[in-house]
Amino acid sequence: MSGRGVWLRTRSRLRRFPALLSGCGEQAAAYGRCVAAAAAGPAELRRDVCLEEFRALRDCVARAVGPRSR
Repeated sequence: MSGRGVWLRTRSRLRRFPALLSGCGEQAAAYGRCVAAAAAGPAELRRDVCLEEFRALRDCVARAVGPRSR
């Protein structure tokens, strides 16, 4: 059994990602600013520091993708 179909579907989803992300520019920028600020300086980046921003970005992308069909 070939895995070709899996790779074709995966590539198709990955090609849509930039367009989906472009609709979430505000959320992506907020998440990026948060991570950059949290990583600046001598302190280490900690888990969940930017959780609120990440969830906003994740939700925006999920809305752009729409309901998942199986």
